[in-house]
Amino acid sequence: MIWLLILIAAALTVGGIFWLGRLPAASRPLAGAAVMLGLAGYALQGSPALPGHPVAKAAEPEGFGEAITDRQQGMADRFGPTAKWIGMADGFMRTGKTELAAQTLEKGLDRYPDSVDLWVGLGNALVAHGGGVMSPAAALAFDEAAKRDPSHPAPPFFAGLAMAQSGDLKGAEAVWTQLLTRSPADAPWRPDLEMRLAQLREAMGPQLPPESPAGP
Repeated sequence: MIWLLILIAAALTVGGIFWLGRLPAASRPLAGAAVMLGLAGYALQGSPALPGHPVAKAAEPEGFGEAITDRQQGMADRFGPTAKWIGMADGFMRTGKTELAAQTLEKGLDRYPDSVDLWVGLGNALVAHGGGVMSPAAALAFDEAAKRDPSHPAPPFFAGLAMAQSGDLKGAEAVWTQLLTRSPADAPWRPDLEMRLAQLREAMGPQLPPESPAGP
């Protein structure tokens, strides 16, 4: 069946080259030879009888915990005036359009410059656009979010995640530890934070005590 389809395709190709393409008569033998050469190459190296073998897409590592499916971890206002901006940006993020996500959030900040959610979202978009690295612009966005509401959990959570992904494990551990200390026991983000913090500390390995100063 596969060979029948291949021969039909070859015949259509030859017909298109000869008649639709209106090749000069002198060029037609060369074009026909090229098609036949392709068929011969497939006959020698192709394996039409083999079953299909789809390859699963490799999961992208999120780092220090399960992948984030809710990019605001239940910390954002889903029904406030800024929710539509976050929703649009999140849609762009999920399709890899990180620059559009950042631009969308910047437009939202033009209207709501004091929104913690939008500043955090911008920090996340800039980190994603930078390949998971905490850039100065992303750090500034998280700082602006924290200034708007120092008690909000999202700025330190996502700033710590960006630090960890960028290799600043000690900085991430300090930020997350402070957040865990002040998080209520029933906070929806606490279990995820505890898991990521435990994995972060495991990656850091045993911490050596500071050396005591040498005596006289």
